[in-house]
Parts: sequence; C-alpha cells; structure tokens
Amino acid sequence: MKIVAALLATSLLVSAAHAQTATVAQAPAEARIVARGTSPDKSIAVAVSIDPDGRASYSVTRRGKQILGESRLGFLFTDAPKMDRGMKLLGTTADSSDTSWTQPFGEWKTIRDRHNDLTVKLVEANRLKRRLEVTFRIFDDGVGFRYTFPRQDNLGTVNIAEELTSFAFAQPAQAWWKPAYEWNREEYLYANTPLSGVGTAQTVMTLKLADGTHVALHEAALVDYSAMNLAQVDGHTLKAVLTPGAGAPKVTRDAPFSTPWRTIAIADDAPGLYMNHITLNLNEPNKLGDVSWLKPAKFVGVWWNMIKGEWSWARGPKHGATTANVKRYIDFASAQGIPGVLVEGWNVGWDGDWFGDGTAMQFDRPTEDFDAAELQRYAKAKGVYLIGHNETGGSVSHYDAQLDRAFKYAQDHGIPAVKTGYVTDAGEIERVDADGTKKREWHEGQWMVNHHLRVVQTAAKYRVGIDSHEPVKDTGLRRTYPNWLSREGGRGMEYNSWPGKNPPEHEANMFFTQWLGGPMDFTPGVLSLTGSEGSAILSTEAKQLALYVVIYSPVQMAADTPENYAKHMNAFQFIKDVPVDWQDTRVLNGAVGDYVTVARKDRASDDWYLGSITDEQARTMTVPLSFLDKGRRYVAQIYRDGPNADYRTEQRHSIAIETRNVTSADTLTLALAPGGGQAVRFVAQGGSARKARRR
Repeated sequence: MKIVAALLATSLLVSAAHAQTATVAQAPAEARIVARGTSPDKSIAVAVSIDPDGRASYSVTRRGKQILGESRLGFLFTDAPKMDRGMKLLGTTADSSDTSWTQPFGEWKTIRDRHNDLTVKLVEANRLKRRLEVTFRIFDDGVGFRYTFPRQDNLGTVNIAEELTSFAFAQPAQAWWKPAYEWNREEYLYANTPLSGVGTAQTVMTLKLADGTHVALHEAALVDYSAMNLAQVDGHTLKAVLTPGAGAPKVTRDAPFSTPWRTIAIADDAPGLYMNHITLNLNEPNKLGDVSWLKPAKFVGVWWNMIKGEWSWARGPKHGATTANVKRYIDFASAQGIPGVLVEGWNVGWDGDWFGDGTAMQFDRPTEDFDAAELQRYAKAKGVYLIGHNETGGSVSHYDAQLDRAFKYAQDHGIPAVKTGYVTDAGEIERVDADGTKKREWHEGQWMVNHHLRVVQTAAKYRVGIDSHEPVKDTGLRRTYPNWLSREGGRGMEYNSWPGKNPPEHEANMFFTQWLGGPMDFTPGVLSLTGSEGSAILSTEAKQLALYVVIYSPVQMAADTPENYAKHMNAFQFIKDVPVDWQDTRVLNGAVGDYVTVARKDRASDDWYLGSITDEQARTMTVPLSFLDKGRRYVAQIYRDGPNADYRTEQRHSIAIETRNVTSADTLTLALAPGGGQAVRFVAQGGSARKARRR
C-alpha cells in the first residue's frame, strides 16, 4: 500500500534531545530543519537542514541518539558553478511502501521492502535557479539517499567533478576499511583503525561506534555513474570521492537522471548488518523476466594448478587447458555429482606477456589442443557442463568488440556461465574510442561501470550468467540482472597460494565488509591446505568446509584438484552435500574480524547448514539451534576441528566427523581451533519428503 502526503515544509526547531546527542558533529545553531522523515517503526529519523548561507545538509538519528551530525549535500562541476551555497527549499513529498519480493536464488527466498520516502526539492536562489532533488528512503535498519537532476534549462548536460556528500559521525568509531586508488584494484586486506585513521577507502566500509552501534557505508544501484569511495576529512567526517575517468568530469550525464543510492546500514551489532536488505531493496526489480535457465551450482576447475604455477594458461608443455586434462576434471565432477567444470586458458591469446595487454585474446577461438566440440559432447554425456573464461587483460574495447561473438560461442557450446577477468593495474584499463584514440580508465569509473552492464545485458541475450573478476564492486544489481551471478573484487583463495597469504581473520573481516554488498566468488575448499611450492595455507580443514556456508555465492567452486580431494574424501562429502541456494539465512553470532557463525536453510529441502569460523584465536561458543524447524528431528552431521588442530602446524589437517540427533530445543557447542571452523549439515527427519535436486 502506498500513502502519498505532503510533508510539513516549514522551519522546525532542533529538539533538546536532538541537540544533546550531537557530541562530535553538532549542527550549527543557525541551521534550520526544513524537512524531517522517519522509518516505519519511528526508530530512525532523517532531518534536512539549510544554513544561513544556503548550504543543505542532512542528519540521522536512531532511537533518539545521533548517528550522523549535519552532513553536506551538493556537487562540484567541471564547467559550471558548484551547487552548494544559496539553496532554498522548493517543496517536499513523502511516500510509504510495504511489499515483499522473491529472489530467483539467493540468501533469502523472500525479502521484505518496508520503508518511508522523503523527497526534498531544492532550488538555487541565485540567477541560475538550478534545481536538485534528494530522496531519502528510510528503513527500520538504515537509510539510502540519492540525488535527482530534473530536466531544466540551466543544467542540461551535467559534468560532475565531485560530490560534496559527507558522513559526519556524531561519536568516535572504529573502522574496517581497505584503500582506494592503489595499483591492485580492490584486492587488499582490511585495516582496523580509529575513524580518524582512515585514508581514502573503498566501500563497503564498516564502523563500530563508541556506544556499540554498527554502521556500514556503501552504495546501491551503481548504473551509468562513477563508483563512490570515502575519504577521511577531520577525524570524524568522511566525504564521498568519485572514481576518476579518462576525462576531466568523473561523471557526465544528461538530465533528467538520478545518482546511485548512498547507503547507511545501522544495527545493534555486526550480525545485524548482514541481515540488512537495503542494498537489494534499493535496486530495480528483475528486468530479464523468466530466468529459470540460470542454475546456481558448484563447480570444479582447471585453475588451482595454474595458480600454484604447476600448469600454465599459455600453450606449451605446461598448458592446463588441454582436452585430456579437461576430460579428467569432467570425469571427477560427474562422479561426485558436481555440475560444472571451469576451464581457464582454453582460448587463443594467452601466449606471451598478456598482463595489461589482452589484444591477442580471441573469445571464440580455442587453442589447437583444446577440442571444444569433443569436450562439449563428452561433458554432456557425463551430465556436466563447462564454464567459460574470458580474460581481457585490461583491453576492454577489444573485448567490447567481441561480446556477441563470445556469448554466441558460449551458447553454441552449452556453456551456461562465463567468468570474466580484467587483470591490469588500477587506472590502466585500455579504452579505444571510435576514432581510434586510446585512453586509460579506472576499473570503477563511469566508463567501466557501463561496460560491465553491457557485458551482463549481452550475456543475458544468449542465456549466459556472468561471474566477473577484477570487477566493479557489487551494489545489488543482481536483483535487476539476475544473470550477474557473482564476482571477485577482493582477496580470494588465490592469495593463499602465494607469499603474503590471507591471515586467519580475513574471512571474518570480509563477511562484515565486502560481503555485505553481495556474493563473492572466493573459491574455497582447498583441503590440501597447500599453495605454491608446498607453502601452508593459514586455515584448518574444517574451516575450509565452513566457508561454504559462511560465504554466499550462487556459483561456488571446489577449488582444489581431483588428486588432492581423493586424499580427503571424508571431508569432501560436506562439499558434495552443501547447496548454493538458500531459503533463509540467520547470523547467529559474530564480531568484525574475529568470528562469525551462520545458519542457512536449503531452498530445495528442509535441511539446514551451519558454518562457523574464527580468526587466529581459539574460541568455544554455544549456539542455540532454535533456527531449526520446531517439532522436527534432525541428524546433525558435524565436521569440526580435531584434537590439537591449529592453522600454524601440521595439525591444521586434524578434523573430527561425527553425528548426533538434535531438535530446535537443543544447543550446540562450537570448539574452534586457532584459524579453525566447524561445518554442520542438519538432515531433516520425517515430515515432507526431500526434493530431488542437483548440488
């Protein structure tokens, strides 16, 4: 139901309670509130103010306590005066909505979208009389806001140099963040510093305020715009910093248009942030229609041996993507009930130094030792399909010119999903304009944001899903384009093969930061716990299993080799069993960078799964099993760290596997070793019959 009403637009005084809670970022006494909106449950309030110089700002309170003090709104342009001073209120509107929608696949089957909208219409008092609207969508667990440039005579083509958007926190905070504008794109470890120690950071950024409130800053619906980063200003304030492009403006758009949403998720604790649906709810509904052709599933791949340096992507004696090697992986996948086999290095273009120069890549031309027709036939006969790989080496215009050919090739060869790659240093994407002029772009600039959407839309024409690596960050567009299955955009399993490995806290950091934005193709499941040159991975075997529940992705890799899995078949059983599509998700406990426990219900059966992981600290926790269906008996198949398990020793392989009968009235003790974890499958007994499905 929608209720439209005019919102009071007269001046309102700041209440005494509001003023008392502004401990750090307090509104100037002269500023007047011109509009106010609240969440449906009244717990979150947004106030929009204009100061005597005509500067517009907003503030956010939760349960009467200020989260953000007066935070700026506005824009700088490359070819026009800024929109900042001299603004006055033109009018306001309000709207409410309470609906639910169904994901075709995901962490939750049904998502509720309950919010109130407040749109503030501003106009310049000066001679230009330019207009700007700001819409605040206020949920019970956070706020999203975006700008709209209406059609107008004095602002037709909008060339944005920078946003003036800021987030002025009203109390000290700890921040978990990774740097922006560094050479390795998004692939950095998370730092944990006071808010005052933040440099220029990517989103998602997560903060724990002094009173324990948790906040995550991000954006939603990033379309035809530059990605937002955050820069620390004065110890308690962050400002938006847009990713550059090849030209002077960071964004060029013709009015009318709306920016992406800037999102502020708010929760009592870290688990509450993950249960927040703001990012998905701020995206448009599915534009592809029937997507039953998309099949979430697990896969193995001709990959880990390349990552370790034992095989090569290039042709020659170490070439991994040969017909014989791929057939071995098909045989393994078929025998273990795993539907997909990823193959990298199958196409012409990998020979020589392709890093940052993929102009030799041909995305519909296999190498001579990769018999595509025979492998298609062989895979189909074994009940398996191949997953393609299109690596651009950063030569994006070269890839653009082949998109239809690439995805027509995938469709013709029974390939339902393609992993894309953009391996080159940040700021080194090669763009070639129609006149032949070469330019350099950033991975998350406006031009690349538009490229990724072209890829997803073209793939959809051929019924192909996309798993993008070195991508633009996830802002919830998988709701609008469900064939955007997953992406990388962070330090995944490959870093555990190389020197400078991911530390044990890494996944507990990622869960409450990057993974708040959406699924990641992290590629877990290396049960050998061995990287290049025999180096040890900083994990236990049980933690590798738990990651399949902790990490959400509709395409989930079993990243180790068939030979290594043959040595760990008892543990591998959990990888075979665990699904990738869920009906419900609960975060049972967690602290950013320390530990997390997740329970998920299989969408295709009544079974539940639990994954719990820790950092370098051993932990013993008791969790109630109240998430299980009441009145139902379950057999808990438990995979836990064994005696003396420890990521620092050979005991990292110590794993204990046991079963016990449980109900929702029981509790489960989780004893996690240093760098360890626990995985549990709860097999429902009695009741409705299990539905047949392919894992």
